Amino acid sequence: MSKNTQLSQPAKIRHDWDKTEILSLFQRPFNDLLFQAHSLHRQFFKPNDVQISTLLNIKTGACPEDCSYCPQSARHETDLEKEKLMAVEEVVAAAKFAKKNGSSRFCMGAAWRELRDRDLNYIETVIKEIKAIGLETCVTLGMVKAEQAKQLKAAGLDYYNHNIDTSVEFYEKVITTRTYEDRLKTLDNIRDAGINVCCGGIVGMGEDINDRAGLLMTLANMATHPESVPINLLVKVKGTPLENAEDLESFDFIRTVAVARILMPASTVRLSAGRADMNDEMQALCYFAGANSVFYGEKLLTTPNPDVSRDQQLFNKLGINFIQTH
Repeated sequence: MSKNTQLSQPAKIRHDWDKTEILSLFQRPFNDLLFQAHSLHRQFFKPNDVQISTLLNIKTGACPEDCSYCPQSARHETDLEKEKLMAVEEVVAAAKFAKKNGSSRFCMGAAWRELRDRDLNYIETVIKEIKAIGLETCVTLGMVKAEQAKQLKAAGLDYYNHNIDTSVEFYEKVITTRTYEDRLKTLDNIRDAGINVCCGGIVGMGEDINDRAGLLMTLANMATHPESVPINLLVKVKGTPLENAEDLESFDFIRTVAVARILMPASTVRLSAGRADMNDEMQALCYFAGANSVFYGEKLLTTPNPDVSRDQQLFNKLGINFIQTH
């Protein structure tokens, strides 16, 4: 049976990938890899549908973590202005604007190491208010305890984002204030509470192909794949330890998207940070490779993002449709 015939068969969702298999995918001829990824994508999704999310920073800066990529860390000397927690009314107004511009999911991030019980009532209120205007909700608030996750679920939270960032081997070169196990424990708490998991990583931080394979292996071998898998391209910010990181070759990023699609064929794969530095052709290849979600709006937390009009122009050229949910 030919490889092309094999691709026409219904895909089996696996959770037992080993690194050798994943590396072999990364090393396939580029066109063959994209063909495989795109063929799988069509088995699980409409190929021209993209889900739109908007991300708002509801509390900026002064984070005690030392994540090497993040301008919000209190340990780095960046030009970021610290801001207090936004008023509920401001957040809801931003959500209404996002919905008007085509977003179906509203994501909120706070520069915290962990969700504190004293802030839980505020978060629950915001979730309920945004659900009431007809948007899905997502938050990224650092680590959460099992009981807190249950309370977020009761408030109506749809997704919780908590990225693992990179491979377990490379992780300590990027972050020392929170362990890989800490991140996995939070993901377990979220999953056990019945909240959809949004979990991915960042590429371009100086990692190699083994680390990119390791990142995706951790995600793909979870008992349940993350419903949403954001693939971020490092945005180099002056004052952070990674401000002079070597640029990642664009084909390496596209390959990462394609391999993510092959390993997790039923998950939404999102183009997240770094899109402002991608030309239209690079983004188009990512969509062909299986990316079917983006963050919409001029800023992602604190870093630039393509403006709405640019995205709309590209989607029109490609014949891409906005969809409400996956």
